[in-house]
Amino acid sequence: METVDRVASAIALVEEARGVPLSASCVVHRGELLELLDGARNSFPHDFAVAQQIIETRDQILEEARASADTLIAHGREEVSRMVEQTEIVVTARIEAKRILAEVESEARAQREEMEAYIDSRLATLEVILNKTLDVVQRGRDKLQGFEDKHVLSELSE
Repeated sequence: METVDRVASAIALVEEARGVPLSASCVVHRGELLELLDGARNSFPHDFAVAQQIIETRDQILEEARASADTLIAHGREEVSRMVEQTEIVVTARIEAKRILAEVESEARAQREEMEAYIDSRLATLEVILNKTLDVVQRGRDKLQGFEDKHVLSELSE
C-alpha cells in the first residue's frame, strides 16, 4: 500500500526535521513534504479500492463458508435423523415381527387343537359305527351258528 508508505515517510520527515529553538515547530522542506503528501493523496484511491476489493472478497469467502457450513450442518442433521429413523424403524420392525410370529404360532396351535378335536370326534364316531357293525356281524355269525345247529338237529330227527 503506497499511501501508508508515503504517510509513514512524511511522518519520519517531520520527526527528523530540525526543530526551531524555543518552539514546537520544525523546519521541513516544503517541496519534499508536499511531494510525499501529494503522492499519498494520488495513491489513496487505488489503495482504497484494493482494500475494498479485499474486504469484499473476504466477505464473499465468509458468506460461502457460512453457506457451506450451513449445508454441511443440515446434511449432517438429515443423516443423523435418517440413521435414528432407521434405527427406530428396525426396532419397530423387529417388535412387530415378534408380535406377528407369536400371533401366528398361537393361531397354529389353536387350529391344531381344533383339528385334533375334530379328528378325535370323527374317530369316536367311526369307533361307534365299527362297534355296531361288529355287533351285527357277531349276531349274524351267532344266527348262522344257531341255524347250523338247528339244521343238524333237524337232520338227526329225521
